Amino acid sequence: MKKDTAILLLFIVLLGKAETRAQDELARQYEYACLLMQKGNYYDAVTEFKRLLFFDMRNKYKFVANSRLGECYKQGAKYADAVFYLNVALQNSPGNKERLIMKKEIIKVNILRRSFDNALQQIYELEKDTTSGFAEEADYWRGWTYIFEDDWEKAAECFSKKQDWQELKKICVETDKHKYSVTMAKLLSVFLPGSGQFYTGNYMSGIMSVGWNFLWGYISVNSLIENRVFDGLMTANFLLLRFYLGNVQNAEKFAENRNLEITNKALNYLQNNFNGEKP
Repeated sequence: MKKDTAILLLFIVLLGKAETRAQDELARQYEYACLLMQKGNYYDAVTEFKRLLFFDMRNKYKFVANSRLGECYKQGAKYADAVFYLNVALQNSPGNKERLIMKKEIIKVNILRRSFDNALQQIYELEKDTTSGFAEEADYWRGWTYIFEDDWEKAAECFSKKQDWQELKKICVETDKHKYSVTMAKLLSVFLPGSGQFYTGNYMSGIMSVGWNFLWGYISVNSLIENRVFDGLMTANFLLLRFYLGNVQNAEKFAENRNLEITNKALNYLQNNFNGEKP
């Protein structure tokens, strides 16, 4: 009887030591994966975090490992994967603070992957949850959503709600002010070929557009005056119309390209020079 008890006690001690060693191994695995992540080696970090989850029988690391996986995939621009693992982390959050962090991270990823409707809906739902404490920053993240949606005017309205956000408001106002109206560029070109290109600063293209449209218009009218109706109609239909419509399309394209340059410049500034929280 004493011998059996001694064996049982020895088994329990050995089992406890084995469990301790296993937990120590998991801790080292987690630290190693975090180190890879800190060094920017996100691909290998993903592998190590997944290995950690595979051997974590007690789900001790289910929240932190999945949240880290979400961050790794976000950094690698694998946004669908990032949302998946952040949602797993959300479901295994140990408390309200961690749940709020995960919900915010999911909103940020949805902004980055241009899933704007989802981001705005999640902001609204989190804002209405009085227990989350998110209401004060809801407009902040709405503003960032509108920035990535290229609606700088709405973004400025959101950032105007709080004094601490005035730097962002100023950037949005300036960006919106410098953008070109695509509709204006097209209308100008409809009424006066080349004027839409002049509006967007593409002077050489504007001069060429004016010149070609004037040339083919003159030839077409002159042919009709000289009773060369077929020549006049052919010139009007195939040359004048082609250059006229091309002038309108070019004006639209130039305005869109200019706006893209302005938007990218603002986004690059925000990425490299803005020190506040961002997606």
